[in-house]
Amino acid sequence: MSHVLGVAIESLVAVLLLLTIAYCMLLNSRLKRLKADEQSLKATISELITATEIAERAIGGLKHTVRDVNQNLGSQITAAEQLTQQLKNQLAEGDAVIRRLSKIAIAARPAAAPETAATKAPGAKPASAKDLAAAAQAFSDRRRTDGLAA
Repeated sequence: MSHVLGVAIESLVAVLLLLTIAYCMLLNSRLKRLKADEQSLKATISELITATEIAERAIGGLKHTVRDVNQNLGSQITAAEQLTQQLKNQLAEGDAVIRRLSKIAIAARPAAAPETAATKAPGAKPASAKDLAAAAQAFSDRRRTDGLAA
């Protein structure tokens, strides 16, 4: 019986060794896959780092562009504000010139028939711009012949 028991124990050890070898082969294949995945993961990380560096450079370029655009817009807005102020001043001066021309045209009308708003006929039209300009020119010419400037 001791011989049978020895063979049984030896057989059990042989089966366990076979199971251990099979399990080691399974672990070996898993380790190979893990090693391959590690290389793939390293390549992916390397690509990600490269893409991040490219994105950082692009963001830096965009920041620089935004800064330039902001400066250009600021100077253009300042120039536009100055131009707006100049136009306002010129409009005010033009308005003053029109008022003076109106006064000149009123003064140039014949003294015998001055028309006021109260004496105008209800359907009468106001003087046109051409009439005002002609009256101003006539007044200016008349003043020049007298030696006075208008």
